[in-house]
Amino acid sequence: MKTNPTQKNSLKHVLFGSLIGTTIEFFDFYIYANAAVLVFPQLFFPGSDSTMATLESLATFSIAFLSRPLGSAFFGHYGDKIGRKFTLVAALLTMGISTVTIGFLPSYASIGVAAPLLLMLCRFGQGVGLGGEWGGAVLLAIENAPPNKRAWYGMFPQLGAPIGLLLSGGTFLLLTDSMSNEDFMDYGWRIPFIASALLVIVGFYIRTKITETPSFENSKKEQEEVKVPFLELVKSYKNQLIFGTFAAITTFLVFYLMTVFTLSWATSDLGIVKRDGLLIQLFSVLFFALFIPISAVVADKIGRRKMLILATAAIAVFGFFFAYFLSSGNIVLVTTFACIGMSLMGFTYGPLGTFLSELFPTNVRYSGASLTFNMAGILGAAFAPMIAIWLAKTYDVSYVGFYLVIAALISLISFLVISKDEHKF
Repeated sequence: MKTNPTQKNSLKHVLFGSLIGTTIEFFDFYIYANAAVLVFPQLFFPGSDSTMATLESLATFSIAFLSRPLGSAFFGHYGDKIGRKFTLVAALLTMGISTVTIGFLPSYASIGVAAPLLLMLCRFGQGVGLGGEWGGAVLLAIENAPPNKRAWYGMFPQLGAPIGLLLSGGTFLLLTDSMSNEDFMDYGWRIPFIASALLVIVGFYIRTKITETPSFENSKKEQEEVKVPFLELVKSYKNQLIFGTFAAITTFLVFYLMTVFTLSWATSDLGIVKRDGLLIQLFSVLFFALFIPISAVVADKIGRRKMLILATAAIAVFGFFFAYFLSSGNIVLVTTFACIGMSLMGFTYGPLGTFLSELFPTNVRYSGASLTFNMAGILGAAFAPMIAIWLAKTYDVSYVGFYLVIAALISLISFLVISKDEHKF
């Protein structure tokens, strides 16, 4: 496998440039997730009972997962044709504008049904932006990495997820602690959406300072460019697209069960107050962040596939303990449950970006890695909170665990049958 000794970007620019973008994107993405549970049911869907309002709010949450593959296809096309740098900047701006706009939306009480429709449009834009951001950020890191440290470099953009979640959850916690519920519901919830503009400006500045990756430059010099990357993927890399998608669904499912579903269930059915629910979530995210670099170190030693197989098997076992932890309503057990789940999330999420990127050659890598990741988002996360709430209320919370077990088994099979071909960087 050929490597490229030329490295135009400094290590600082590569790692910070990949991390800052995903941090901003995930901050934007997760403030919506928190608001979809705590705010939007009352302000944008007030005509329904509380359960139906929450389900309707979570339905708008799922729109971003449906639009993420569109962002992957669009930005991936240009990322593989004209380069990673320009595409990353455009994706960041798409996400940022959509998020800031949400902060200025009037409520249902002001403009009626137009309010949730505008909310859905902005959520669509968030999904398109994140669909193009993630793949480019991962490639910025690993296409500048030495071969024996690809998982380590590739975990830096993955760290954007827990950092973004900590910032979003911490912001909501600070706001709910510092103002009355009436003020928070009136204008306080808008502050993180509007303030995200400052983060976007920082990210935009840093991204413009980064040069193109050596792998992409080599691919251009060797004239390996394909006319339509998406068609080339469907024609020559069906195995990687299909099984790469199924391999990643458990990562998405476990994350949104541990965040959106757990926060909703704890605050609505277990009687845990919103503040304590947010504190539990923030504390568990520390474990998520801790185990991302640990998993990357292990993955560089034993291989990305083997690390992900072990993590997915552990998640399957974890699924059988849902009822034990969540049926009790004991805040200590719920916190332990969240920390274990987020630790497993770190184990599977750390090497995932590197693994998916290594499935594809440079000339279709942006499109391929982005599409597999974001198609997995549709299957593993788009409707996961809604399905989980329905299972828990219709049957029992243990069925939510069985839902996770089934997904883990599908991912395990996919890891075993996916193509093992390696591509040059």
